[in-house]
Amino acid sequence: MTQNELKAVALRYPDWADAPYISAKASGELVKRMLKIAEENDVPVVENAEMAEVLSIQNIGQYIPEETYSAIAMVFAFIAKLG
Repeated sequence: MTQNELKAVALRYPDWADAPYISAKASGELVKRMLKIAEENDVPVVENAEMAEVLSIQNIGQYIPEETYSAIAMVFAFIAKLG
């Protein structure tokens, strides 16, 4: 995987969860498919290459790392303002 390869990570934060968790991730050509699925299902997309890089090393189903809480909280706040 090259450092400039596209990466995407989907997060979920249901009421029962202690923190947001990785619900899906993709790299390379699969990112386009993931974005298309998000668009088809009206899932908000926020572009942040650095955050995608950090989160993409986590496993699906894993909570986001504590050191990303603040940045992810800002993303969720931004999305909440959109809706």
